[in-house]
Amino acid sequence: MNPARAIALKLASVALFVAMSALIKASADHVPPGEAVFFRSFFAIPVILVWLTWQGQLSRGLRTRNPMGHLWRGLVGGTAMGLMFAGLGLLPLPEVTAIGYAAPLLVVIFAAMFLGERVRLFRLSAVALGLVGVLIVLSPRLTAFGSDAMDAREALGAIVVLGGATCAALAQVFVRKLVATESTSSIVFWFSVTASVLSLATIPFGWVVPGPAEAAMLVGAGILGGLAQICLTSAYRHAEAAVVAPFDYASMLMALAVGYAVFDEVPTRATLMGASLVIAAGVLIIWRERQLGLERSRARKGMTPQG
Repeated sequence: MNPARAIALKLASVALFVAMSALIKASADHVPPGEAVFFRSFFAIPVILVWLTWQGQLSRGLRTRNPMGHLWRGLVGGTAMGLMFAGLGLLPLPEVTAIGYAAPLLVVIFAAMFLGERVRLFRLSAVALGLVGVLIVLSPRLTAFGSDAMDAREALGAIVVLGGATCAALAQVFVRKLVATESTSSIVFWFSVTASVLSLATIPFGWVVPGPAEAAMLVGAGILGGLAQICLTSAYRHAEAAVVAPFDYASMLMALAVGYAVFDEVPTRATLMGASLVIAAGVLIIWRERQLGLERSRARKGMTPQG
């Protein structure tokens, strides 16, 4: 266990994901979301293969006992990615980031619905607080229907990103099922493969030939996405999830900085207020999970025969 290294890797993964999103956003006016998903997924594969080879886990990463589970995870996760990429072309980067924070909150609800996980009042209250924050971020956009074309475009973007967060939460439910039989390396590898293949189904909806600059940005997004996934996976090897997970929310600060410096985006008061509530709710849920984990650990130790 090395918490300092875990936190550094987690922050590196967050920075890489924000940089990846910025590259996707920069090309979003011309490149369709399905095509962006293909580049993001396909060009992550070589990075992941090199990493698996270096770790001596190549055969383990290619092995699977649940191909249909990977297929469903790829379908739902790829859809989430496509919706998020579409949203990046319609909304400021910090706003997309803030709405995307709904995903871990929705995981709590979906885990109770589909996996039978028990959710107590504390976590439900935290989820409710977080969803209020999401509604605060969404409210200026959802009241824009019927206004001018720009407002309607941003309202559509808010709905699209919320749909992406919902699909991302469902994808996490599939991951929770996959970990029962599959290794982490297998889940990472086969998601990139299935998302790459499934994204080809969007070709009839209007792929384009990207220019040299756009192609470089899209390939770069794929490489950065692969590196970010490796850093994320490695972070959880060096510390408990409760230590590492809160640093997800550093992405808001990074998105604010990149949005302002690169895209000249100034966050609204609603975005900042709502994001603060969502982050507070997420941290509360992580803290509660840690407390429950400690209680379970003490209970197991108490049941162990002494002497």
